[in-house]
Amino acid sequence: MKTIRIALGQLLVEGGEPERNFERAEKMIREASEKNADLILLPETIDFAWTHPSSLQEAQPIPGKFSDFFCELAKKYKIHICVGLTEKTNSHHYNTALLINEQGEIYGMHQKINLLEVEFPFYEVGQQLKVYDTPWGKIGLNICADNYYDALHIGHALARMGAQLILSPSSWTVDYHITEDDDPYRDKWFKPFHILATNYDLVVASTTSVGYIVGGPYEGKKMVGCSLVVGKEGVLSSGKFNEFAGDLIMLDIQMPERKEKGTQIGKMLQDKGYRFD
Repeated sequence: MKTIRIALGQLLVEGGEPERNFERAEKMIREASEKNADLILLPETIDFAWTHPSSLQEAQPIPGKFSDFFCELAKKYKIHICVGLTEKTNSHHYNTALLINEQGEIYGMHQKINLLEVEFPFYEVGQQLKVYDTPWGKIGLNICADNYYDALHIGHALARMGAQLILSPSSWTVDYHITEDDDPYRDKWFKPFHILATNYDLVVASTTSVGYIVGGPYEGKKMVGCSLVVGKEGVLSSGKFNEFAGDLIMLDIQMPERKEKGTQIGKMLQDKGYRFD
């Protein structure tokens, strides 16, 4: 059983301010490297922030200026990076997650599938799922609402492909009046993560951003962190719940062994009492 040391880079993401966001990201990447992290997981769309109008005019292609920046950091600090960016193609924009190795090569990509309605003017729906071989095992990628309970088939598909670890850049957002005492995420995120973790014996890790949203359909709401790592045992680690709670959370994860394949997985789920209807 291999162990991977991951860092959750829960950081302030300002709408329409990629340079400032990237400066904060680099500080966390450097700190994670100094603490011997194998991989750092950063939030969703950390270039312009989630659904910020500036992304419609200023988004970059992948490969391109912004992805190159993180490729250079991965190579400089000798660390794998999973990061969410806004991707520009010839005709569309996507909410995209990248997986970059320590040689600075992009070896994994995922375009968000389960878009919220408010995202429709900003991003197109992604059309594929894949898991990626890494030095520690198989890693799957999804993004934020791809883990909603009613979209859990996305996680099931990654598990069926053999994912031992699912990485999910996110941007969890609440109304401005919500505080730590009202934390709405305990069931909203823990429940679907734990369903996947317990049924398939895998780990789900999600890093979220912090700060107030400026511009776009969610202006005035806030991103409050509460990054989360869940295994079959329950919560393995979590970030602070606060709109100002920029934080680097370190965690050693033993990659679960996934022995079952194909129809063996269905038999395993049946033995666990999982219902397919």
